[in-house]
Amino acid sequence: MLLSLQEAAKCIESGRRLAIAGDESLLSKLPWGNWVGGTIPYFMTEDGCTISKDKLFVQDFTDATTDAVIKSYGVDNLPKMSEDAFEQGFSIVIIPAFSPAHIAYGRDASNYEGIFDKSILGWISGIHLGDLGKVTPKTFNGMTGQSSGKDAVVIHCQIPSGKMAVVEIINLFEQGSGDTITFEEEGFQVKNCIVNGVKHNFAEYLNQNNIDTKLPLVADYCGAEVNVSFQSVDEANGVALYAPVFQNVEYKIAAPVSNYIESFHSVLPKGTSPVFACNCILNFLYSELEGRVVESMCGPITFGEIAYQLVNQTLVYLEIK
Repeated sequence: MLLSLQEAAKCIESGRRLAIAGDESLLSKLPWGNWVGGTIPYFMTEDGCTISKDKLFVQDFTDATTDAVIKSYGVDNLPKMSEDAFEQGFSIVIIPAFSPAHIAYGRDASNYEGIFDKSILGWISGIHLGDLGKVTPKTFNGMTGQSSGKDAVVIHCQIPSGKMAVVEIINLFEQGSGDTITFEEEGFQVKNCIVNGVKHNFAEYLNQNNIDTKLPLVADYCGAEVNVSFQSVDEANGVALYAPVFQNVEYKIAAPVSNYIESFHSVLPKGTSPVFACNCILNFLYSELEGRVVESMCGPITFGEIAYQLVNQTLVYLEIK
């Protein structure tokens, strides 16, 4: 639901369990209650994808859940997230983009104990692209009224017995047939890479080979294709990424997509009723989604997605079955 400030406040005051996305100026005016929030002005709605700084996107989990616990997590206690999750339920995670928690979660989440035993998903909060470098992405803990540019916030939700929370992802990309790329350094910013066993300046390699950076790096994790998207390419300072690369992982540039817009819409599932969904800002831009309806999917359009670990250029959604 894309709501006014007053409408969102009424939802909170009625005791609903919520995740709310919107501009910081609106989130900061909401009353305390059972909600978590993050900054972003891009949304998928029933009427089409839109950009708004004067409306809030509210995802309501009340009717699908029996209980909820809201907690904030700094870098030191991020690994406790999976411990705190309900055995039967799901956890919606929101982390501020470019924050210490974003970096730590992207780097380490796959090693958190029990992370793949719970249904953990969510998104990276962001800002309007025109405000990059001027405004800090934030998260909001509705139980405490606190906002943060550093910490993650999570709503852990319990679901009724006999139900199962299923995390799904839609990824257009698979590994291409080109060079095998590995890295000696890990992280969101890398200067050098190893291409087919030979060391290169990564930015020079991308430029010299005319690599289309709309196509992400793709790693194959036991059959699961996981993207790492390009933020910027600078031969002096290195390549900035929206998720970290890791040592001892083989990456390839994604296979080309003949028509990004048609391909994205062709893989959308039919007849689903997700409890939660989010989509990547790069899909919004490259698929020219503004004004277009993303079938069955409503939610924030974000600076990164969480499906257990951090993913990029991916649509993530949750079904209760």
